[in-house]
Amino acid sequence: MRKLGLDVGDKTIGVAVSDGLGVTAQGVTTIERVGIKKDTGKILEYIKEYDCDTVVIGLPLKLDGSDSPQTEKVREFRQRLENKLTGSGMNHVKLEYYDERLTTVMAEKVLIEADMRRNKRKEIIDRQAAIIILQGYLDSNR
Repeated sequence: MRKLGLDVGDKTIGVAVSDGLGVTAQGVTTIERVGIKKDTGKILEYIKEYDCDTVVIGLPLKLDGSDSPQTEKVREFRQRLENKLTGSGMNHVKLEYYDERLTTVMAEKVLIEADMRRNKRKEIIDRQAAIIILQGYLDSNR
């Protein structure tokens, strides 16, 4: 089954999905945040569309491994998503964290090396970060 990767930010959520074999991650979209209920509802739609059994959520820890203010927001998002899954009868879907330290920096570097203009990078940086999060998770679980 496929895995869904998320880079959860305050304004957007980057979304990536694995192939059926769980070898590679591809970008899906960037969701503009509108509210926790609608945001988690949109994630449920992607879980169903891609028939995912696991959602990998990037956990933004500080470089020393401690929590940041954003870490708590992501933990709350995960809890709300878990509640939504349970309420929808989808409690078989696993939610897992993946340490996302420096993924946005890595995503930015990839896009710069691809000679992408700054305004275009801003549009897809979160989706690229979700790809890096999910690919890291897939690679570490082989």
